[in-house]
Amino acid sequence: MPIPEEMRNRHTVRKYIERPLPESVVALLAERVRQHNDAHATNIRLVTEDSSCFGPLTRLVLAKGVRNYLVMAGDDTPEANEQLGWCGADLMLYAQELGLNSWWVSGTFSRRGAARAAGVSGKVVGVIAVGYGTTQGTPHRSKAASEVSSYEGEAPAWFVEGVKATLLAPTAMNKQAFHIKGRGDEVSLNYDKGACSDIDHGLVRYHFEIGAGRENFVWEHR
Repeated sequence: MPIPEEMRNRHTVRKYIERPLPESVVALLAERVRQHNDAHATNIRLVTEDSSCFGPLTRLVLAKGVRNYLVMAGDDTPEANEQLGWCGADLMLYAQELGLNSWWVSGTFSRRGAARAAGVSGKVVGVIAVGYGTTQGTPHRSKAASEVSSYEGEAPAWFVEGVKATLLAPTAMNKQAFHIKGRGDEVSLNYDKGACSDIDHGLVRYHFEIGAGRENFVWEHR
């Protein structure tokens, strides 16, 4: 299936103009968050008009103008981290659909400050800045499809499109440290172990599902 325009157009944006989110957009984002929390037992929260999860220097230089963000929180387990990555990928593309820009932040923020601002308990694995960027961002450097995937036999179109979609996913340090294998309608996704590998696994898995079409394949049991 064709890769959605939102996926092609979404790039990391770290600096934002000081324009509040319209109430209608806040309501739509909050509803999407609620749906994920209900379906996946996550504890994601949308925080608006606040920057307390960033230190003064970060606000001044790296995260200039960030006033709205999603706090990605849940249980302290690898499974929960992967699910939060999956949900975060969906929320970033939904934000793009709503005319917003986004940035998954894994390290340059205060987990305690984010949890306090959102009023959540559990582990905070990251925050996603959302808002109106000063630019639309630029595409990240990407590996070739052959470097991150292999298929037994001739790869069907859905597998090719799924791999293309994974190369558009944000990953820690843009390492794209994953490999996708396909055989028949069965697909496996393996990731090099690292501090953010479980989160990245979820982000990449979501992108493959959208690009390939969930009706075309099944994930190999791990």
